[in-house]
Parts: sequence; C-alpha cells; structure tokens
Amino acid sequence: MKITVGKENSTPINLYYEDHGKGQPIVLIHGFPLSGNAWEKEVAALLKDGYRTITYDRRGFGNSSKPAKGYDYDTFASDLDKLMTELDLHDVCLVGHSMGTGEIARYIGNYGSERVSGAVFVSPLEPFFLKTDDNPEGVEEKVFTGFKQAIMEDRLAYLTGFFQDFYNLDVTLGKSVSKEVVQYNWNVAAGASPMGTLNCVSAWMTDFRKDIPHIDVPSLIIQGDADRILPLSVTGERFHKQLKGSKLVVLKDAPHGIPWTHAADINRELLTFLAQLPAGKSMSFASSAPH
Repeated sequence: MKITVGKENSTPINLYYEDHGKGQPIVLIHGFPLSGNAWEKEVAALLKDGYRTITYDRRGFGNSSKPAKGYDYDTFASDLDKLMTELDLHDVCLVGHSMGTGEIARYIGNYGSERVSGAVFVSPLEPFFLKTDDNPEGVEEKVFTGFKQAIMEDRLAYLTGFFQDFYNLDVTLGKSVSKEVVQYNWNVAAGASPMGTLNCVSAWMTDFRKDIPHIDVPSLIIQGDADRILPLSVTGERFHKQLKGSKLVVLKDAPHGIPWTHAADINRELLTFLAQLPAGKSMSFASSAPH
C-alpha cells in the first residue's frame, strides 16, 4: 500500500507501507540505507505474539518515491505523522533502528506522544552525533564530509564498505550473517535514491537534545558494544543518561546491524517490553521511573 505525503513538481511523493496482523500496533522504522523489509525477523515474532505490525520505506528508499528533497528529520517526522494519521493509529509502540530512531525522537518532539504508548531505540543516533563546542563527545564534521565525498565519487563502492562495518563482517560473516543477506542488503541500498543516500548523511548530524525531554513514554534502548557505525559510548550510553526512565540493554560483541544478527535478542527484549506497557500512554513514567 502507499500513501501520498507530498509533491515534487508534478510528481506525488508516496510512502510504501505494509500493515499486517491485529492487536496493538507496532510501527517499525528502518535504518539507512535499507527498507522496511529489514525488520523481517522482528515482524514474524511480533505477528506470532499477536501484534499488528506496520513497516514503511523512508522516502528515497525501498519502494517509496525517490524525490530530490526532504531528507531531513522534520520532513521524516512529518511523513511518519501522515502515516499515523492516515491509518488512525493509537496506543502505538514506535520501534526504530539507527536512522529510524531519529524519526521517533523528532516525531514526539514535534507532534507529541498522544498516539504513542512506548518507544524502542535500536542502535540509536541520539543524542547528537556531531562534534561541536557544546558536544565534544561527537564525531568531527570532516568524517561526514568524507562520507559524502565517497558517495559522490562511487556510491556503490561506498555501500560495500558501509556494510562491512554495519555487520562487522570480519567477525560475523558466515556466522550471524550470510553473504546472501549482505548481497540482498546491498541490492536494496543500490536501488535507493542517489540524492537521498547523499543527503541522509547531513541528517545524521541532527541535534536531538531538545527532542529528548519530550519523550514521555516508556522507552527501551538496545545497542551492541561492538557497534562501529554509531559507537555505544557516543550514542546509546549518553542517550540513556539523558532520557529519563529509559532502560538500556547492551548486547555483548554485537555490531550495528543487530535486527538481523541478534534478532533473537531483539525479539526477546522487545516482546518483554511490550508486555509491560500500560494499556495507554503512562504520562507519569518519565518522571517516576528510575534509570
């Protein structure tokens, strides 16, 4: 299915989504540079446990439209809001991986949590990945400039290198991830918008620190301690300290692409978290729950 979220010149901008099952709705937001199919192992577990699962492809990726504009988190959050409104979703648990965690933070920051009962951040981008005077723990801007240059010079070669670190293939290949999975991921990424792939790098530098205080629902953070894309010390650990009431689960020796390599762990933690959610949003959670 598709919904229209905007227009570029004479062409509508459509988001592709899949909506399966019944029960409490779980919206799963994929990471860069993949599509909603990246959640196939989680969707199977959620459907088996009686949840309604909604996946969608971010603009520029998968089967969604590939406009030349709109690759920023205000637009991404607006796209998510249009999807939530179109499907009339309530009591939703938002689950994001990597870039997909940014949609959750900015959506709640911009639109509030009236429709949201919980949030799960897998390999998070938060709180702020760019190094600045007031964020000395971040990554130098020249690193992002290098990523952009590599994409402009040879996007397909860049993607090959990216997945090396996405899965820590020197350690995991043939064990927790097959060469076929890597090839499939590369194919999905190669079919993405070149402009979207390039411009998403700028989105990685988004500052989410003002969004975090607005996240007033039960929140779970899951990350591997061997994450080479978004290192735990720069992202998950700092995010956990800033997000009141959040729970942090660290997976030993796990890479960035844990929705595939550590799907059993993700599913266990996700289903446990969902089972503990209140019937509706707990407004008092953020102020009352311990770290």
